Amino acid sequence: MSRHPTVKWAQRSDKLFITVELPDAKNVKQKLEPEGKFFFSATAGADNVPYEVDLDLFDKIDVDESKSSITSRSICYLVKKAEDKWWSRLVKQEGKPPTFLKADWDKWVDEDEQDSKPAGADMDFGDIDFSQLNMGGGPGDFDADVPEGEDDSDTEEEMEEGKYEHSESEAAATASTEPETKA
Repeated sequence: MSRHPTVKWAQRSDKLFITVELPDAKNVKQKLEPEGKFFFSATAGADNVPYEVDLDLFDKIDVDESKSSITSRSICYLVKKAEDKWWSRLVKQEGKPPTFLKADWDKWVDEDEQDSKPAGADMDFGDIDFSQLNMGGGPGDFDADVPEGEDDSDTEEEMEEGKYEHSESEAAATASTEPETKA
């Protein structure tokens, strides 16, 4: 019996993003049919465990305009929808989707956000010079006062010496502030 790999999906009005997460997949077989049939099978792992996904997609697709890409970590599909419309779910089956099927939140865009620009794309920062904000990595780096090649951080030995010196001076300060008792 085959197992089901994790399948993530997201959509736009004209396409679907389907990602089958299966590291080191071998013997990959994939099939898309115009009526919305999506089939995937492969083996993975040292024992060549068989994995399979067989989905009836919500609506028809354009097989000729669809693409796939196999990487070492996953198999990614860009599936073109036959009609330019949003689907209420990925599969025809109503009710709870299969447990291996998950939303791909990295690619997810809501229907009302599809045509809008990404957050921050229209922000105007005017004439702010970010290199002057001293955020590190640039000419205003935090260690500008230390000549290159010199390290001003403490070594473990210096830190241990500091603890020892600190505890001796602390003990001396405590002894000098205690009131003397007369016998």
